[in-house]
Amino acid sequence: MKKILIIEDDVFLGDVLTEKLAKDGFEIIIARDGKEGFEKIKSSKADLILLDIIMPNMNGYEILEAKQKDPSIANIPVIIISNSGQPVEIHRALALGVKDYLVKAQFDPEEVLTKIKSLFIKNENLSSLDSLDDAMKEKKVKTVNLEGKKIVWVEDDQFLNDIIARKLSKTGCVFFNATKGEEALKIINREIPDIIMLDIILSGMDGFEILRRIKSDLLTRRIPVILLSNLGQTSDVEKGKSLGAARFVVKATVTPNEIINQIKEVLDANKK
Repeated sequence: MKKILIIEDDVFLGDVLTEKLAKDGFEIIIARDGKEGFEKIKSSKADLILLDIIMPNMNGYEILEAKQKDPSIANIPVIIISNSGQPVEIHRALALGVKDYLVKAQFDPEEVLTKIKSLFIKNENLSSLDSLDDAMKEKKVKTVNLEGKKIVWVEDDQFLNDIIARKLSKTGCVFFNATKGEEALKIINREIPDIIMLDIILSGMDGFEILRRIKSDLLTRRIPVILLSNLGQTSDVEKGKSLGAARFVVKATVTPNEIINQIKEVLDANKK
């Protein structure tokens, strides 16, 4: 049974989360202030922490900073649940290693549950990979240097955009981000990138229509496209492939590092 520590001084929200997660089979530990929460991080051996930012005695940022300095607890994943959704707050939390960031004004217990399950799935997939011999796989993806490569990322999830932007910035690639279809097509036609990462669910024009237009244009049809989506039904995968996608990746099953490896592998295959 997975153990979740909730550090939240809002009694109502804490109780809602406790009830929802306990019903789904998780063991719940709750702390009502920051100092108590940090002590329970060290003593509970939780698998995941749900952390508020504004709390008495010790705020969420202080907890994250102290947690980073303690090797025995530094790797426990954290999801922030905060009243603030300001970019500066999100960036600060990301820099301190949080896995996700939820805004209370948009709070949905079912969404929290979905994100928690997705996070555990990712961690289990990583554990399985660690038990395999990945030497050949690593050798393969390292044959492609992303330095100078043009990559267009079409995605309206700001949290994911921030994570991937940080990862890609370290590779030396030229990175363009669009959140809407028309904007994406303008960038693609102007830059003619080496590869496109394309979400499916977007406001206005969806990813399938963007992909259809890319592959219908002689100027862009040869650019490899990886579909990256929360959708994972067989019909969606088949539709993506029929429209010319090089790969179809389900977000909940991959880490940011694996996404970068997917980009390298597709570029490697495309040059042959």
